[in-house]
Amino acid sequence: MCGIYGYLSTKEKVDPDILQGMGDSLRHRGPDGEGEEIQQSLEWGLGLGHTRLSIIDLSATGKQPMCNEDGTIWITYNGEIYNFRELRAELERNGHRFKSNSDTEVIIHLYEERGVRCLERLNGMFAFAIWDRSEKTLFLARDRIGKKPLHYGLYDGGIVFGSEIKALLKHPKVAREIDLGSLNKYLSYEYVPAPDTIFKSIRKVRPGYFLLYKNGEMRTEKYWDIPLSDHPIGYKTEDEYVEELREILERSVRSRLVADVPVGVFLSGGLDSSLVAAMAKRGNKDIECFSIGFDESSFDERKYAAKVAQSLNLKQNLRIFSTSEMLENLEALPRLLDEPLADASILPTYLLAKMTSEKLKVALSGDGGDELFAGYPTYQAHKLVTYFDSLPDSLKDAAKSLALSLPVSDTDISFDFKIKQFLRGAGVSSEIRFFRWMGGFIDSEKKELLSDDVQTALRHHNSYEDIFSYLSESGLTKDLERILYLSMKLYLQDDILVKVDRAAMANGLEVRCPLLDQEFVEFTCRLPTYYKLKGLKTKYLLKKAARGILPNEIIDRPKKGFGIPIARWLRNELKDFMLESLEETKIKRQGFFNYAFIKKLIDDHLERKKDNRKALWSLLVFQIWHQTYLEKPS
Repeated sequence: MCGIYGYLSTKEKVDPDILQGMGDSLRHRGPDGEGEEIQQSLEWGLGLGHTRLSIIDLSATGKQPMCNEDGTIWITYNGEIYNFRELRAELERNGHRFKSNSDTEVIIHLYEERGVRCLERLNGMFAFAIWDRSEKTLFLARDRIGKKPLHYGLYDGGIVFGSEIKALLKHPKVAREIDLGSLNKYLSYEYVPAPDTIFKSIRKVRPGYFLLYKNGEMRTEKYWDIPLSDHPIGYKTEDEYVEELREILERSVRSRLVADVPVGVFLSGGLDSSLVAAMAKRGNKDIECFSIGFDESSFDERKYAAKVAQSLNLKQNLRIFSTSEMLENLEALPRLLDEPLADASILPTYLLAKMTSEKLKVALSGDGGDELFAGYPTYQAHKLVTYFDSLPDSLKDAAKSLALSLPVSDTDISFDFKIKQFLRGAGVSSEIRFFRWMGGFIDSEKKELLSDDVQTALRHHNSYEDIFSYLSESGLTKDLERILYLSMKLYLQDDILVKVDRAAMANGLEVRCPLLDQEFVEFTCRLPTYYKLKGLKTKYLLKKAARGILPNEIIDRPKKGFGIPIARWLRNELKDFMLESLEETKIKRQGFFNYAFIKKLIDDHLERKKDNRKALWSLLVFQIWHQTYLEKPS
């Protein structure tokens, strides 16, 4: 796990100071070493850089950028290839000779044999840049699900790339102008969907895509997509599927235990992380788990994590964080995020990663289970809302009035919060509804929030254009399959995996996700949907597979997110900070928002008339980001 960066220019030589500045901004991703390669010719200038977190082949032979025998192919790479040993053996049989024991060199030789088709053989999480000097081509690629980030920017006569946006901003040709369309999407989703970023000048390489840049021209191409279909054929019995799931997951976990450093596992006490921990224990009897707890009872899961650790005989590393400790880490947000991301669980994720990194360099997580197996309560709500939409208007109006009269609660996913969120999705298509439930502002609210100038600029912009585009690509027609596909294409890749990557890499920690293994994902996509959501029972087959491995109390307990008490903080501990960040002169100076609407959001929240935690947190995160990257850029 590392940081990669570089740029290619067809009009000027590479400036070593610019390249070094890009590397300095990514030092947190690779604290164990760094390397750069600069090449110049009459036609082009190339700079490749790498900051190293040593996991496989800790020796100097694993240093990057790395080249082939004759120096015609160079790579800078971030990630892990889990089938690299099998690929290496095959390549050696074909006559390739290796100078290191790294997975990096496997990619180089595989590229020599297959060109861009090398991606078809790679099983892992990765983002890399390959410079093919003979073809004068820069090849950028990203893994299938998007576990590893890769950004790029085009400018007159060149391309610049890096693991994080902050590296690209070190290049003088990369402008810091906000993309208003991306701001509009951020307000809807609470993140900016790929391939866009918050900056006009920077893009993301989409998961499952590669990019080729040659002679000043670029093309992108998709090499893999989530293989969901409308009518998967169930050709095995339920028991056979349970056994196959266990076998594939155990293989996936075992492959992620391979490292030249110790590996641990995150344990929240939820189904996904607990099942990963159980499989990890089978592969390594001495593996340790890492858990955190909070002094806010409705958000604390430590008793469940302790129960799992005890049942599996795992050594548990547990730390309890107070509210003051959590709030101290709010200052870390600008360092973690170089574009707005309003997922507040990044704070506990950061604390968990920080705690784990004090002892280990690699941890396994349970990310991906909710998206693959319809694990969120929104999937249950999706079934229920059909009945609500069929009610007479008078009954629906009465239900809405009743919901508005419910007292506001600060507890995690309280009853009044769930009911009010549920009603936000009523009356719209199922795909849009899912993201109204999961996201921030709806369009009617943005009409009040956004300034007149911004609304004019966005008059032809559709916040949900990514949903329409993805659904067109997928060809799916059934509601649940479409929502599953979109949750992986948007929420998983642009929120969850970004959060985990930034929180972990800020602490020099690599996080591996067994549930997002290619074989496991493709197996899950082939399952009939009733094995995912059966009636109102979420994660049906995954829960079946966990029987006899985990305590029933863990398997049957309701889904609980990695939340923090934002609603209460905004009324108390964060009140002054919120009022200062969303102060009238600041809002008017920026020109994006209508202060009167923001003031109403604040007043209603402070007076407990409404729970505006999501809206206010989204705005607060944007303000923190804006001040760091646009008002006082370092």
